[in-house]
Amino acid sequence: MPRGWVKWLPLEPTGFVSRLVPWGEGEVIGIDYAKGVTVGFYWPLSVLFRFGGIAMKPFSLSALVRPAVKSLVAGLLVLAIGCGLAVPGRAAETEPLKLLLVTGGCCHNYRFQALAMEEAFRDAGVEVKWTVVNEGGNGTRAMIDLYDDPDWAAGYDVVIHNECFADTDDSDYIRKITGPHQAGANAVVIHCAMHTYRSAKIDDWREFLGVTSRHHEHQSRYGVDVVASDHPVMAGFPADYRSPMDELYIIEKVWPNTTVLATSTSEKTGEKQPVFWTNRYGKGRVFGTTYGHSEDTFADPVFLRTLVRGTLWAAGRTLD
Repeated sequence: MPRGWVKWLPLEPTGFVSRLVPWGEGEVIGIDYAKGVTVGFYWPLSVLFRFGGIAMKPFSLSALVRPAVKSLVAGLLVLAIGCGLAVPGRAAETEPLKLLLVTGGCCHNYRFQALAMEEAFRDAGVEVKWTVVNEGGNGTRAMIDLYDDPDWAAGYDVVIHNECFADTDDSDYIRKITGPHQAGANAVVIHCAMHTYRSAKIDDWREFLGVTSRHHEHQSRYGVDVVASDHPVMAGFPADYRSPMDELYIIEKVWPNTTVLATSTSEKTGEKQPVFWTNRYGKGRVFGTTYGHSEDTFADPVFLRTLVRGTLWAAGRTLD
């Protein structure tokens, strides 16, 4: 956490009062509302109420009249308790999440999937500014114009790759994509992104994904076993979860910087296959899942919740 931002620690049993982490003698906490209204409070006051949509940061204003401020805060705290105002589970973010969704290609209903993702973030209370690029047709080979701009990933918190172009194999084109990610563009990779560019001779895309896969097994309702229960993405994931009808991708290689979060077991071989993971590719953070073939999967609340949490993790945002 950068110096100067408030860390909220929920207090039991109320659930709506949080404790401020003080910065030092003489500094003041400021409440910076979305509409630009700023109010100062002297830090030694240990508790303060909070609404959703408030970002907190300090500023120097030692001339504040401390007794008056204390009285004001005390009155507001009593009012908040009396009204039963609840603190949101996830700290309010100051800016919408800027997401670039790159989608299209073979084999899936990409319009439905895009709309399902937009609704999932909205239902989770995550404000998102979306940019959706759906180009390249519905075949297995395409090189889209987006990547011709060297700064194609600039300004986005996360790039979601949900494209499916298995037979595209141009090395220079692929490195136009992986280069910005290695330089720090965060990513989420879904389902057929793992088979995209699988005809390529170079491994750049596969190292970026964090796994290598070239084929999948039949559709079924696969059980999902969490293997990294302490990872924030998997918090609250149901122990008895089974996927909707979906394909099980066979993972040939897990790359060194990959952390497997959950696996599913092949009904043919009994081998466990990673289905959720994180990866570090250069300076970029990557969250991946091999699930996402069917419309049923993109209507499944557990899958969508995990996808939202994985995106927030990739963006470096706070998870509740």
